[in-house]
Amino acid sequence: MDNLPPLREVIAAHGLKAKRSLGQNFLFDLNLTRKIARAAGAAGGGTFYEVGPGPGGLTRALLCEGADRVVAVERDARCLPALAQIAAAYPGRLEIVVADALAVDEAALLGGPARIAANLPYNIGTALLVRWLTAPQWPPFWPSLTLMFQREVAERIVAGPDTEHYGRLSVLAQWRTAPKILFDVSRSAFVPPPKITSSIVRLEPLAQPVAPCALGDLERVTGAAFGQRRKMLRQSLKALRPDAENLIRDAGLEPTARPEQLSVAQFAALARAFAHP
Repeated sequence: MDNLPPLREVIAAHGLKAKRSLGQNFLFDLNLTRKIARAAGAAGGGTFYEVGPGPGGLTRALLCEGADRVVAVERDARCLPALAQIAAAYPGRLEIVVADALAVDEAALLGGPARIAANLPYNIGTALLVRWLTAPQWPPFWPSLTLMFQREVAERIVAGPDTEHYGRLSVLAQWRTAPKILFDVSRSAFVPPPKITSSIVRLEPLAQPVAPCALGDLERVTGAAFGQRRKMLRQSLKALRPDAENLIRDAGLEPTARPEQLSVAQFAALARAFAHP
């Protein structure tokens, strides 16, 4: 797809080995990374933000498929020579930032809208997603997120009420975005192979949340409710207010309901009731 050597050769040449402490698993299959890049919309051009590029498999794919600019944040200095090779092959189109992605001021770094596409490090993937979902400005700077997670996390993001994986992350994701699992990625696609299957998830921001409420209030009621998910709301929400039953009835709900039974809109109703005791 370009004049760069195969990723296996790049990794061997630079002596790279995935670090478990950094949540790394390298993707060698360039056909797969191009499939992810196409799913992220790289053919439409524009700026893309990538977290944890490692040796650059997805980075190369994004540029090859048509991204005008890729800003890649990598904290592992061992990967920088491999990324520098890609930057040289695509002059002026790849910006490499050495930093911890959780500490980056993305708005200042990117300077405008950017699609986010990443094989996220497993150890910070959920934290990054929550950060992007809870941005104070909405709609956010990103027109879409195309991210790889372990399958269990992907299922939590898209799960509906009364299902095994429905929880706080489901509510936060679906309150502000339309999430969808696009396809799974086999363990054999990685080096080293993880013990779990991974999935590519695409999230597109809604112009307005599913139902009105303050983000902070929604975070508090979902945190309390799912913190004791096997208990009825009248018990789990006592952590917020001693008169939990009145709070629940003010939201038009039954105190005997359990958190996994509530829709996203019903959690928003709870958040509004909590904001106006």
